[in-house]
Amino acid sequence: MDVGNHSRVSRFIFEPLSDIRTIKIILFLLVLALYLLTIMGNIFIIFSSLTNPALQSPMYFFLRNLSFLEIGYTSTIIPKMLFNFLSEDTSISFIGCATQMYFFGSLGIAECCLLAAMAYDRYIAICRPLHYSAIMNRTICLQISTVCWLCGVLVVLVPATIIFTLPFCGPNRIKHFFCDLPPLLRLACADIYKSEVIIYTVTVVFIMLPFLLILVSYVHILHAVLKMPSTTHRSKAFSTCSSHITVVALFYGSAVLTYLRPTSVNSRQTDEVLSFFYTVVCPVLNPLIYSLRNKEMKDSLKKLMLKKIFFRK
Repeated sequence: MDVGNHSRVSRFIFEPLSDIRTIKIILFLLVLALYLLTIMGNIFIIFSSLTNPALQSPMYFFLRNLSFLEIGYTSTIIPKMLFNFLSEDTSISFIGCATQMYFFGSLGIAECCLLAAMAYDRYIAICRPLHYSAIMNRTICLQISTVCWLCGVLVVLVPATIIFTLPFCGPNRIKHFFCDLPPLLRLACADIYKSEVIIYTVTVVFIMLPFLLILVSYVHILHAVLKMPSTTHRSKAFSTCSSHITVVALFYGSAVLTYLRPTSVNSRQTDEVLSFFYTVVCPVLNPLIYSLRNKEMKDSLKKLMLKKIFFRK
């Protein structure tokens, strides 16, 4: 397409999920409630893992990092989404869109890496229990978490730079509720084939490589657990992994369906439903999964509630 006679887009406009005012208000209240639950649930995990002596193991160190990620991950999307439900102006600046996409992508990649780190932690705990303290010491945990955060910060620079150096000369209406890869690529007024190949190659590598590491870890864990002579030990080993497996399944299931399915089956409705699930629903489920399926976290929650009741009296 010839872009010489077109001006460059300076703002994008999010197309509303609904034009009906009542539905917008209902969606606003629903998303606000889920967002507040996400923030409170993750703050509880961070606070508990910092103050409870029983929650000082590497597993809870990584879980604390995951909670920080979830707060940032949702906060890049949901506040603007809530504003758009109640405002007639649903636009976002070019720089604002680039910033939103970068932070959303970087935190998403960091979460993939962190989930892989948590799987490795479980592998060491179950397959090499006698060496667990020596291998997963504080220094190693800090180094692993730093690498996870750096992967997110650096990797997304590639697709973000490619996308926002493409010419956007109109239309400027994003058929989505945030600045995400597929809807933005569809707005570029240039041949995007090479850009798509590079972007999706980077995306696939840094989504699927951590997933393969998770898979390898759990293959070894399964092999080790099945060799345990005691049913009690097998049950305990599986229970320590169940929360993580559930979170991985939710996160990767929605991510793969969103970004790795064929473009021929893409539709706005499908994109929005899947995106809503992994940006709004998954983050509120994660604290619940780790709190309700983890004995130490449940004990910490009970102690916190008892303290509140005691101080009220």
